[in-house]
Amino acid sequence: MSDEIRNLTTASLKEGEVLPSLSHDVTTSTVVLGAMASRDWRPMHHDRSFAVDRNGTKDIFMNTPNQAAWFERYLTDWTGPKGRLGKIQFRMKDSVFPGDTMVFNGKVASVETDAVGCGWANLQLTLSVGGKPVTDCTARIALPVDADDNPWKRTGDDWKP
Repeated sequence: MSDEIRNLTTASLKEGEVLPSLSHDVTTSTVVLGAMASRDWRPMHHDRSFAVDRNGTKDIFMNTPNQAAWFERYLTDWTGPKGRLGKIQFRMKDSVFPGDTMVFNGKVASVETDAVGCGWANLQLTLSVGGKPVTDCTARIALPVDADDNPWKRTGDDWKP
């Protein structure tokens, strides 16, 4: 993804459109800081000896809230500041370890405007490591319908994720 700020609108999206990839090299710090940020003190996310010798994994591994945060970053990098996450669901099929390179990819499954005028993009996303999908994700994110709209200003009955 580029460093330019995007101001994506639903009018500019098409079903099947492919999102730009996001790649990130995972370090021990990536895993440990993510666990700390989510107050997950379970040792398999920071103690290599525990993870390997007691749990039988190859190293410490990324926890669920950390993966969720990376999916959210991927989405908001793509949408720009007016993208507002409505719902995210994912299924972890394998672990992410230090030394892995995470690659996020996605595509637009559908674009719609709800009854109160809020624009939505429904997305299919994948986190892969070494070309192997390790987490599948679906997301629903609110986007402006035009340059004058801002989903962050929707409240009460006007916000129905």
